[in-house]
Amino acid sequence: MSSIKARFPLIKVVVLDVDGVLTDGSIVVTTSGEEHRIMNTKDGYALNHASKMGFPVWVISGGKSEGVAVRLKRLGLTEVHLGVENKLSLLHKLMHQYDIIKEELLYMGDDLPDFDAMQMAGIAACPQDAAPEIKAISDYIIPIDGGKGCVRMLLREVLQMQGKWFVSNALSA
Repeated sequence: MSSIKARFPLIKVVVLDVDGVLTDGSIVVTTSGEEHRIMNTKDGYALNHASKMGFPVWVISGGKSEGVAVRLKRLGLTEVHLGVENKLSLLHKLMHQYDIIKEELLYMGDDLPDFDAMQMAGIAACPQDAAPEIKAISDYIIPIDGGKGCVRMLLREVLQMQGKWFVSNALSA
C-alpha cells in the first residue's frame, strides 16, 4: 500500500473542485448564454453514499452554476460554495468552523485556482488530466480523467480504508 493511501484512515473531509473534477471541464453554452455542465452519475452515487455515511465532502468552486448547487445538495452535501475567488481563505474558515486540521483534509483539484488550497491540505489529489502544475504538487494522481469517475474512485478508496464503503447484505449473509 502506498504511504499516501495509508493516510486515508486519518481523512475526515474531502474537498472537491467542480469544473475539471466533478465535470470534464466542458461547458455547454446555449444561445441565451446559459451554461450547462455534465456530471458523472457514478461520482454522484459516491457523493450520496459518503453523505449517508456521515462523511463530509465540501465543494469549493469558482464556477457559479445554480444547477450544480441544486444537484450537489440533492446528493446530501451541505457545504457547497460556488463563485469562490479565494479558495484558500474559505478553506481556512471551514477548517476552523469544523475543527479540522490539515492532516485530516484531502483536497482534489485540477487547475491553478486550486493550487494554494491543495498545498495547504494534508493530501493533495487530482485527476490524471489535471494541469501540469497541479500534478506536480499532487500526492495522489487518480488514474481517471475529471468528470469520468475520478471522484468515485477517490471516495471509494478513502471510505474503504475507513470501513464505510458499500457492503451488500447478500454478501454479508
